[in-house]
Amino acid sequence: MNETTETYNFIKLGHAIKNARKARGITREDLAETLDIASRHLQAIENEGQCPSFSLFIRMVTMFNISTDQYIFPDKPIVKSTLRRQVDVLLDTFDDKDLSIISGTATAICNAKDTEE
Repeated sequence: MNETTETYNFIKLGHAIKNARKARGITREDLAETLDIASRHLQAIENEGQCPSFSLFIRMVTMFNISTDQYIFPDKPIVKSTLRRQVDVLLDTFDDKDLSIISGTATAICNAKDTEE
């Protein structure tokens, strides 16, 4: 019996991890230390598509609120993208005064888009 092994191209998800890390201002070395892995291993995950262990994968996507659906199931409609999930986490840190500023800004962007169309 011949088994076919599917391999997953981890490059896009690795780039998402890298972008999320950089957005938080975390160096590769600091993240590697936090995760207790070699910096070179993290570089291989972020840039070369090296697949991490399952537990490391879970720690990284949880740490950075990365939605894996868009990478694992690219043909499936996305409920919430990684960026939307990350913005949701940020919004949870704001009080009502901050949220009123963000709401006004979002409304102005929508109005500007309506004017352009």
